[in-house]
Amino acid sequence: MDIYDSIDSLPNTSSITIRKLKLLEIATYFDLLQYFPSRYENFSLISPIDRLQEGEIVTVKGKVVESKNVYTKRGITLQKVILADETGQTEIVWYNQPYLVKTFSPGTTLAVAGLVKKFLSTFTLEPKEYEILRYPEQPTIHTGRLVPIYPEKKGISTKTVREKIFKAILLLKNGSPDKKLHNLEWLPQVLIDFNALTSLEEALELVHFPTSPATAENARSRLAFDELFTMQLSSALVKEQWKKDTVSLPFEITRFKSEIDTFIQNLPFKLTAAQERVYGEILSDLLKKNPMNRFLQGDVGSGKTVVAAIGAYISFLNGYQTLLMAPTEILAHQHFATISKLFESYKITIGLQTGSKKSLHRHPDILIGTHALLTESVSLEKIGLVVIDEQHRFGVAQRAKLKQKGMNPHLLTMTATPIPRTIALTLYGELDLSVIDEFPAGRLPIKTFLTPKTKRDDAYAWIKTQIAEHKTQVFIICPLIEESETETLSSVRAAKKEYEFLKNTVFKNENVGLLHGRMKGKEKEAMMRDFKDKKYDILVSTSVVEVGIDVPNATIMVIEGAERYGLAQLHQLRGRVGRGEKQSYCLLFTSEGDEKMNSRLKFFASTLSGIRLAEFDYKIRGPGAMFGTKQHGYLDLKIADLSDFQLISKVKNAVQYLLTHYKLEDLPEVKKRVEHYQISQIARD
Repeated sequence: MDIYDSIDSLPNTSSITIRKLKLLEIATYFDLLQYFPSRYENFSLISPIDRLQEGEIVTVKGKVVESKNVYTKRGITLQKVILADETGQTEIVWYNQPYLVKTFSPGTTLAVAGLVKKFLSTFTLEPKEYEILRYPEQPTIHTGRLVPIYPEKKGISTKTVREKIFKAILLLKNGSPDKKLHNLEWLPQVLIDFNALTSLEEALELVHFPTSPATAENARSRLAFDELFTMQLSSALVKEQWKKDTVSLPFEITRFKSEIDTFIQNLPFKLTAAQERVYGEILSDLLKKNPMNRFLQGDVGSGKTVVAAIGAYISFLNGYQTLLMAPTEILAHQHFATISKLFESYKITIGLQTGSKKSLHRHPDILIGTHALLTESVSLEKIGLVVIDEQHRFGVAQRAKLKQKGMNPHLLTMTATPIPRTIALTLYGELDLSVIDEFPAGRLPIKTFLTPKTKRDDAYAWIKTQIAEHKTQVFIICPLIEESETETLSSVRAAKKEYEFLKNTVFKNENVGLLHGRMKGKEKEAMMRDFKDKKYDILVSTSVVEVGIDVPNATIMVIEGAERYGLAQLHQLRGRVGRGEKQSYCLLFTSEGDEKMNSRLKFFASTLSGIRLAEFDYKIRGPGAMFGTKQHGYLDLKIADLSDFQLISKVKNAVQYLLTHYKLEDLPEVKKRVEHYQISQIARD
């Protein structure tokens, strides 16, 4: 059996479980073994019953003496089991699982892990896990060891995942020649030896069923190396292939230099030095026969769209179309408005196409929209440049759609999400990196304040004054759309309820609007248009406004539950103000008050640098916090830690060594591993 064979052949597994595993993107044995535990429960202390001590978490093994259901007056069913070993006996109680009484029939050998509690003068066990031992020396899976805990998704329990992975590991270690998993080790031995890596077979066994915390950590180190190596090698190969591709016709620059210079000179502002540097890098790419593949990073308001517009103008002068793709309809409409204004005095047709709106122009010079741009109904006859805004990845599948139409366009991917350079180079190794690290002249820095609960009323009064005297507009961002039973209702503010409260009490004399992600596209579009046209003074919203909304008259950003956001996400939200010439402000309201949280938000208030914020948040809270839940697609990592810069450097050197000393055709297992990774990426895209 091959490690990449389908899990359809997994022993003693129902078709229902197979289907649930596939919903978790576990299609092969390899995928199953790569479904890593999020943590471990320590049930390794095996105790005789007469040595139980209150407060310990232990595993006891013995035979069932008695099992029965006990019915209480409150309608709760107790399953009471008396378990005995050679030293004594103890009572174990489960709740509302009456089927267990038949499962635990007298004489059954049982291992139970749980917390020891004292009731009067006797010790009982509060069970956490159990398993039936059917023969002597049977290895335990759920008790008597460090037990892996897996994410529970798609209706499949951690116990089921644990059992299936245990079966796969048995096939890995002990299967007969025709039932054993093969083609496991994939790295050349020289890389394994030089980097002092444990064997892959051992790593996969010990990451799931470690003998100690140290063995788990060693296993994770090997598997993290593999994960980063696969990612970086795949990126290097994609970049290598990209360089082999050629554009249909290279762009001409010298011939149109006068028009390009005039367009830049006629912009309503002077380009910053950073914009000019990045424009030069893009210009250099456009002159080549190979398609550009550049990643442009810059803070909100730093002027990325203008640089993209210059590229679109060069594409137009060369007789090509430009596609500008955005993740949401709101952002697509925003880009349409911005680009239309930049080209209002030029004979350039600009189209807008989203899932709900078709372009009025059949063959526009610049076509703006969501991923609906890649559907068959859109004319893609002469695409010279594709600009992707705020997407974690322009996937292999999307690029393949363009190649099928005979096009290898230049590609510019943009993001305002601040990503430390080392991490960006790891995640986007196939892309050339550009950074706009400067704001336009005359832009006043946003003043940010961490506002305690005692100052909330004062803050509201100040906001009313700002609206009355300066005719400014205000964003109020809430972390939830509606109240949830899983949240502490008194502390977490939901947009709908906050809207009703503010509209009817605090801001009775101001016009208050509501925006959230569950509204229909046309409703959101209408609300944002009305807010931009100053029909509303205050917009209560969720983080749906995080990306791409441009309201120059809005100068106040209030963020409720600020502690719930990563600093990068707070930075995106703060970037919705400060886009005009007026002084802008950001007020952080919190629902908690611990010192660690306050120090993080104080740091946020002290700096406007997105990169510094990202680096700080990554060290404090990890990648999930850095990117926020909406940006999870940036990090399709299962076990590696992008803050481990030493490992990233080690992997980079290993990839370079492999590409220098080997041909991929001579390394079939490496080739198969990379192909499996790329296929999974295409499936995600």
